[in-house]
Amino acid sequence: MKRDDFDTLLDLAFEEDLGDRGDLTSQAIFGDERSAALLSSKDTGVLAGMDCFVRVYARLDPEVRVSALLKEGSSLSPGDPVARIEGRTLSLLSGERIAINVLAFLSGIATATRSYVEAAARNGRAVILDTRKTLPGYRRLSKYAVSVGGGRNHRMGLHDMVLIKDNHIDAAGSITAAVGRVRTRWGDRFRIEVECRNAEEVEEALSAGVDIIMLDNMSVSATREALALGKGRVLFESSGDMTREKVAEYAATGVDYISVGRLTHSVKAFDFSLRVVKGGSPADNLV
Repeated sequence: MKRDDFDTLLDLAFEEDLGDRGDLTSQAIFGDERSAALLSSKDTGVLAGMDCFVRVYARLDPEVRVSALLKEGSSLSPGDPVARIEGRTLSLLSGERIAINVLAFLSGIATATRSYVEAAARNGRAVILDTRKTLPGYRRLSKYAVSVGGGRNHRMGLHDMVLIKDNHIDAAGSITAAVGRVRTRWGDRFRIEVECRNAEEVEEALSAGVDIIMLDNMSVSATREALALGKGRVLFESSGDMTREKVAEYAATGVDYISVGRLTHSVKAFDFSLRVVKGGSPADNLV
């Protein structure tokens, strides 16, 4: 995760939440008073995004001090202290919602990913992959959170890997034709993955010499048949509305990868609480 990626989103967040007037409520109530606050977990899962949390306050007010109490990727339980924050009360409150929103979003992704990784590990060695089903602008952050949760990033975008999908195949006329055109254009520069919908397409992809075969929305039995055709010759990936229960079933077939779109497109945000205590440096007494 590059800092510039988040700073671009952070500029938009400040404009959206603070506008050109700032926090009207806090400005009316506070001046230069200082406070301390404790960020704590209200949920069970995985911590992801503390660098972003810190960055929100660093951009808003460089004098705010954030002390992380847990490392990135730590397991969280309700009540666990996560960070101490000290500075101007106005700054603590003005940045609270933006900072927690980002932390909750990324920790939610990491938490979901961890549960899928654990489900897959119960029945096999399949690696959990994310997809491109992300909110525009949030892809790098979302995929970063997947990696914190123990998953692996699939392609970042259309620009860094060849994935021949059903529409490519249908428009080109066949898998063979599509793969041939890719090789004419790019040679061996990129690995080639092909989405297959049935055993016939799997056989054609194997004959074309692709690197990875994606078994899209195939049943468990059809997946086993596909692996019998080419296991050891290419890598296999299963995809298609994967729940945790389905991940465990498909992992047992011996596939190498399982891609899960819901890790980033419909994840539940993690729940955090920020409690402010008036005074100069009471944060040490909050934990």
